[in-house]
Parts: sequence; C-alpha cells; structure tokens
Amino acid sequence: MRSGVLNRVLLALVGLVLLTVGGSVLAVGLGAPPPSWWIHTGPHDVLLTRAERTHWRGAGWWWPTVLGALAVVVLLALWWLTAVLRRRRLTEVLVDTGDGRGALLRGRALESALAEEATRQDGVAHAQVLLRGRRRTAPGVSARLRLEPGVAPAAALDTFTGRSLTRARESAGVAALPAEVHLRAGRHRAERVT
Repeated sequence: MRSGVLNRVLLALVGLVLLTVGGSVLAVGLGAPPPSWWIHTGPHDVLLTRAERTHWRGAGWWWPTVLGALAVVVLLALWWLTAVLRRRRLTEVLVDTGDGRGALLRGRALESALAEEATRQDGVAHAQVLLRGRRRTAPGVSARLRLEPGVAPAAALDTFTGRSLTRARESAGVAALPAEVHLRAGRHRAERVT
C-alpha cells in the first residue's frame, strides 16, 4: 500500500512539473508575457543559443556524460513502467482435477474465503489476504491480520496457518501454500477511572 501511495505522489509531482513547464512554454510561444521565473525574454527567444549549444563541444567528456545521463533516465523510466504494469495479485489458480485439463479457481474467491475464515477465528478483528505468484506454479499468500486487544499473536498465527491455510491448500489442490503473515495488535480504549 505504501508503494502505491508513493507511486501516485511521484506521478502527481512529475505531472505537475511537466504541466507547469509545458503550459508556460506553450503560453510564451503563443505570445503571452513570460512569467517572472522564465529564463528567456520572449516568444522569439531560442531555448539554447548557438554559444550555449557549442560551448562544451570540444570537451571529450561532454557527449559521453550527456548520453550516459539520458541512458540512466531512460532505464529508470523503463524500470518504473515495468514496476507499475507488473501484476502483484494472482487472478487465477490452476487446480489439478485429475483429468489432465485442470480447472481455474478465481484468486479473489480464494482470497475472500481465506479472509472470511480468518476473521471467524477467535482473536482476529480483521483480515486482508492477497494471492501472489503465477497461475501454473504454487501460489503464495500475503496476509495481514489485525488482532483484538489481549490476544496472543502466536496462538492466532498457529490457528491461521494450521486451519485456514491448510483448508485453502487442500481446496485448491496445491502441494504447498507458502504464506507471509503480518500481525498487528488492535488498540483498545483507555478505561475511565472515576
């Protein structure tokens, strides 16, 4: 969840900078008076003068540095794009039915069944479950359990892994169902003393 928020904030900042710079370039190009922070004086002023363009031409380090910096920017943009487009949630689980064809079990159905069973156990106030991995390989579970005040985390974890995960693994027909479980203790209200 934190990476999603960070991604949205970064996208909003990059979008705001591009909108501000691009809008001011368009406005100045169409004849509007340039803003006070603008580096050029009017619509007929060039972005880089001939002297600015050719100033570092003779230096042997200039073009490799420019090309290297642009390559780093492109690689970072591609890494960010693949991180955004990569699916983190497993949508389907392939269940072996014994006939060679198999059946598809929706990932959200298994997630909601696991979360519902986890909330039914004693001491768990809320559960959130995500399936990770690939359809043809053994899926993995990422679970977040919010415990009620005063509940022993070890007991809640043992019940979740021993009962809920075992049933889910047997129902899906997978050999193993590795899980990463995050436990968070619930807060209780302060008692009033009168």
